[in-house]
Amino acid sequence: MSVDPAEVVNDFRQAFNGQSPPLIARAPGRINLIGEHTDYHDGFVLPAAIDREVLIAAGPRDDQTLQVLATAYNEHATIDLRTLRVAGIAGKTRWNDYIAGTAWALGEAGHKLVGANMAVRSDVPIGAGLASSACLEMAVARALCAISGIPWDAVVMAKLARKAENAFVGVHCGIMDQLVSGIGIAGHALLLDCRSLTVEPVAMPADLSIVVMDTGIRRSLDTTEYAARRDACTVVLSATQERQADIRTLRDVDLPLLESIRQEVGITAFRRATHVIAENARPAQLAAALTVGDWQLAGKLINASHASLRDLYEVSTPELDLITDLAKDTAGCYGARMTGAGFGGSAIALVTSEAAKSFVSHVSAAYRAKGPSTGEVFACQLVSGASILSI
Repeated sequence: MSVDPAEVVNDFRQAFNGQSPPLIARAPGRINLIGEHTDYHDGFVLPAAIDREVLIAAGPRDDQTLQVLATAYNEHATIDLRTLRVAGIAGKTRWNDYIAGTAWALGEAGHKLVGANMAVRSDVPIGAGLASSACLEMAVARALCAISGIPWDAVVMAKLARKAENAFVGVHCGIMDQLVSGIGIAGHALLLDCRSLTVEPVAMPADLSIVVMDTGIRRSLDTTEYAARRDACTVVLSATQERQADIRTLRDVDLPLLESIRQEVGITAFRRATHVIAENARPAQLAAALTVGDWQLAGKLINASHASLRDLYEVSTPELDLITDLAKDTAGCYGARMTGAGFGGSAIALVTSEAAKSFVSHVSAAYRAKGPSTGEVFACQLVSGASILSI
């Protein structure tokens, strides 16, 4: 499933006096197969861009404003490029803050932006753990670069989009979401080193499908619970740095060193860091399992990740636990786990392709019978990163 370009073109024409947009920019959402809450510790992740995306029909203006229509909210926003400032803005998470923040980050990097008219459509569920904010940022960056004559470099723009979210919006995310939305490769997951930003494509076998299971429970990354987990990890990091000066992040800490400071940091911080350190090894292990076709091992890794997120990092919810349990009890499933930051959102399942259709139907019905009547279960395709579409 993806947005019909004709619909966003029609939105643009209706919003801007019948004008036709000269371009459409797109950027996909993402799932993360494994490696959760490791990216902001410079760790390893295994995400993939999926066929849910943001489309932006855009055209230049002769002033220094962005005029933006967002159909998801049925709202219009005016953003003055001349007055974008961080002060007094950070911490807001309205949809237009992500657009303004991306423009701000481009300007801070020295790029001269042209004003633009924009119509935005998306089929990435908001707050579902599928990177709805990151793909909006990357689509905005792709559109503004095309309109303003700025050379497109997906890695550079992902860094700027992350800066927008960290400094302007006030959400302290890692770079995984923006980067995979920018550099996704069709049919592949990406084994990403969040420190060096090196990427190893991992082909997804044709006989294995990824099913997204949206619980319908929405969350926000700027919650105090999210910050509390980062703070707990900082306590551990500080304690380990006192013992080894070369430690930069929890990526550099092993389990024996962590065990040596268990009493010093307390049980909660110890459990949080235990998850991060163990989880950081799983992306490479899952990539290897997928490469050799060991679906049983892949499923065990997926299940272990969810258990760790549930019991050690404590970011799962009853709904996420329910839907993953239902998935694991359904024929054709090798493993299931929550994906994204947690506190709601979505889970994913690795399913044999021949069983994917029946799996979707069964899990959807079983979840609606026992849990909320919201959310959606769907198989996804792995797609390429941000691009400009022909009109």
